Amino acid sequence: MPMASEAPEAALDVVVLGGGGHVGLPLSLAFAKAGLRVGIVDIAEATVARIGRGEMPFLEAGADELLAELLPTGRLELSVSAEMLRRTHQVVVVVGTPIDEFLNPSMTVFERTVDQIFPHLQPGTLVVLRSTVYPGTSEYVAGAFEARTCDVQIAFCPERIAEGHALEELSSLPQIVGSDDDSAGDRAEKLFRNLTSDIIRVSTKEAEFAKLFTNAWRYMKFAVANQFFTIAHSAGVDYNRILHAIKTDYPRAADLPSPGLAAGPCLLKDTMQLAAFTFDHFPIGQSAMQVNEGLPAYMVEAMVRRYGSLRGRTVGLLGMAFKAESDDIRSSLSYKLRKLLMWSGARVLCTDPYVADPRLMPLDEVLAAAEILVLGVPHRVYRDANLGDRELVDIWGALGGIRL
Repeated sequence: MPMASEAPEAALDVVVLGGGGHVGLPLSLAFAKAGLRVGIVDIAEATVARIGRGEMPFLEAGADELLAELLPTGRLELSVSAEMLRRTHQVVVVVGTPIDEFLNPSMTVFERTVDQIFPHLQPGTLVVLRSTVYPGTSEYVAGAFEARTCDVQIAFCPERIAEGHALEELSSLPQIVGSDDDSAGDRAEKLFRNLTSDIIRVSTKEAEFAKLFTNAWRYMKFAVANQFFTIAHSAGVDYNRILHAIKTDYPRAADLPSPGLAAGPCLLKDTMQLAAFTFDHFPIGQSAMQVNEGLPAYMVEAMVRRYGSLRGRTVGLLGMAFKAESDDIRSSLSYKLRKLLMWSGARVLCTDPYVADPRLMPLDEVLAAAEILVLGVPHRVYRDANLGDRELVDIWGALGGIRL
């Protein structure tokens, strides 16, 4: 169901498949802002309808204003049908590699995607894979198109933005262009030069590894911080003082993060993909998974040691998104923490200013009822809230120092 002020047959500079999500929509807006005629295809009808009404389906800095500015120009068109692909020679596919029931990457989603789109592609279309993929996926997808006698060129150009800052970082960060032939690479480079002049050319597999290594490195840094914290906390020493001693005027420790719940839709999944690729010979990555995923359990155990039994006590959990100033709950460890607190017998009241979840309560009601407050996500709003003299668990150190 195309939504456009232009004639349905008008050519499009690029179509973003999966263009209504956290990766695809900011990219579509950025291309349209640069002057391209952009098609957005997404199977989520409700999401497409919201975008067409000028409503962003999620939080993204600057996106509400940009969407409202672009819709009247006619440079954005939306559809739930892959038939829109017939009107372009450049397609960006925002479909990532999911993890199956055995915790291994699944290629089924790419088989389905190729089956759905190849009848609609023009000969010689450039197909750019954008989301994080398992190493070798670009080559696999190229083979899938070839098996269907579909003439396309493949490139892998990974997104590297921080969710919530996409519109800024799409133009400020270098763009990696992965291709295995010069023609596909040149075309992908030309497309992304609409957003940035900084282009890094590599092969598709090198680009795939670059993206996975980036996320795994970030995830492992969080794990180191969390492991240091649990060691210090178990020893009964003040980790705030240790961090101060390590980092003060010492540049080689400047990138040591504070502890916190390391989650989200990419970091754990991408570390798991590397573990699968190495046939589970990735001990440092697997240790990072154990540390980060185990932190909620450590927090609950520490609370029991500090307060005694939690059975019958009311705990207020502040923040349910996977990171601060976000409404995205995908893989959020706050929900795991909630479940563990409930299993310990606590009555858990949850709140988040951004997340739409009927189980959540307003902040003032949680503050009025809770005996113990746990900071799940360091949203800025909590820094200004009157928390009173309640017991506070804050492993982030956002509310006056790390405490557990």
